[in-house]
This record gives sequence, C-alpha cells and structure tokens, in this order.
Amino acid sequence: MERKSMTWFLGITFLISWPLFMAPLLFGEMEPVNKQLMTQVLWAIAMWGPGVAAIFTTVFIMKQPLKNLRLNTLGAKRFYLWAWLLPIGLSILGGLLTLLFGIAKLDLNFTLIRDSMASAAGGNSIPAEMIIAAQVLLAFTLAPFINILFTLGEELGWRGFLLPHLIPIGQWKAIIISGIIWGVWHAPAIAQGHNYPGYPILGIFMMIVFCILLGTIFAWLYLNTKSPWIAALAHGSVNAVAGLPVLFFEPGFDMAIGGTLAAPIAWIGMGLFILWLIRTRRLPVLDPVNNNKQVVSQAA
Repeated sequence: MERKSMTWFLGITFLISWPLFMAPLLFGEMEPVNKQLMTQVLWAIAMWGPGVAAIFTTVFIMKQPLKNLRLNTLGAKRFYLWAWLLPIGLSILGGLLTLLFGIAKLDLNFTLIRDSMASAAGGNSIPAEMIIAAQVLLAFTLAPFINILFTLGEELGWRGFLLPHLIPIGQWKAIIISGIIWGVWHAPAIAQGHNYPGYPILGIFMMIVFCILLGTIFAWLYLNTKSPWIAALAHGSVNAVAGLPVLFFEPGFDMAIGGTLAAPIAWIGMGLFILWLIRTRRLPVLDPVNNNKQVVSQAA
C-alpha cells in the first residue's frame, strides 16, 4: 500500500466533498424548496470528490496513465444484472421487513403522495396511483443508468482507486476499511438529517455500518469485473430505489429505523446476501487464474 498516494487521495477527496456537504448550513432562512434544490445540486457535485481525487492522484502523484483506473474495462457481463437488480430486491425486502416488524403501516391510499401533490398547482388532477406507477417504473429501469453520471464519481474513487490500493493488506481488511472511510465521508450530510432524520450523531455510525455492508457487495462486484462501471451501476440502482418503499407507508414512522435501504431493518437482507456469498465461496473473490488464491491486488 502506497501511503503517499493514499494520503493525497483522501486529502483531496475530503477537501472537495466536505465543504460542499456543509454548504447548506450557510443558506440560513432560504425558502425551503430553493434550499432543497441547492442542496441536491451541491451534494451531487460532492459525489465527484473521490473521482477527481482518484484521477489527480493517479496521473499527477503516481505518474501513471489514466487507464489504470480501468475505465476502459467492463469485465464479465453477467455481474451487471446483479448490479442492476440486486438493490431492487434488497429494497423490496427491506420494505416487507419494515411492515413485518410493525415499524410502518401499509398505506395504499398513498397519503404521502396525495399530500405532496395537493400543495402543487394542478397536483390534484393527477391520480396518485399514476405518480406511484411512474416513479416505480423509472426507479426500476432508467434511473439506475441515469444515476451513473453521479455515482461514477464516487465509485471511481472508492472501488476504482481506494479498494485496489488497500487490497495488499488483505481482501477483507480492504473491504471493511474502505467501507468505514466511505461512511465517514458522508458524515456532514448525515449530521444534517440525511438518511437518518433525528439522529445526527448516531446516524453517522449507522451510516458507517450501512457503507460496510453495501461496500462489501460493491467490492464483490468490482473484484469480479475489475471495473468501476459495475460499482457505479450498483450504486446508481441503490440511489434509485433506496427510498421507494416509503411511498407505500403511512407518514409518521421512524425512517431512521425502517423504510429505506439505509435503515437497520434493511441491513438484514444485505447481511444475509453477504453470508450467502461467503457460504458459497464467492467471497473473498478468488483469482480466476489460480482458484485457490484470493485476488491480491488490482492496483497497477
């Protein structure tokens, strides 16, 4: 592991992203709709912090060609179905477990959508069922691929650069450490109520656990394809469907506990999938040339 390159990568990543994550704190009494829009724009830009850091560190610090980040690689195509569809399945399972454990109640009247549309001009003229159907269809199909425009910025850094450069210390250590760093990176956003509303401090630790679990799945995909594109697709699919079950629940439940893919109730599904990967010897990922050895290093 090259400590100099790692220091540069992490330093640039946090220097770019954290100020953008914290910028909404300066908005003060800005009108809520405008504040939300500005926050989304700034946080979308922040997602490219790791990617910019990976490119800069590779080209200017390590003096290596950009192709070492493997943007010209796709790898085994069958894993892209996992990247696209697995987050959808995990999100649906998380929603079902939220209902099963009584964390939220099913609301087929779609109160959340109806209340939101009631405040919009002409909103009452559009059936809530039509809006729900359109959102679900978009989330399952086009949204994961559109989201790659932003998630590639993260995954080029986390899986494309950080994970391969940590691999020499051991595959499991690399996966866990990269997950912890990924979770800490989200801290300013989580402290402002993102993902875990009402838990600004505890939410940071919850996000770290979530990132370790999700990062393990992303690492499995990356190590099997050696491509940041597959992690970007998986991440894009997660972002598309993570909050979808909320549309089907009565408002007022604790979203920090259930309802979204980031909530602890959904960790059950991710944990079971990871256990399946371990039980079937799909993880740790073995070197395809020598099946009795783990992948040691993907870094150039």
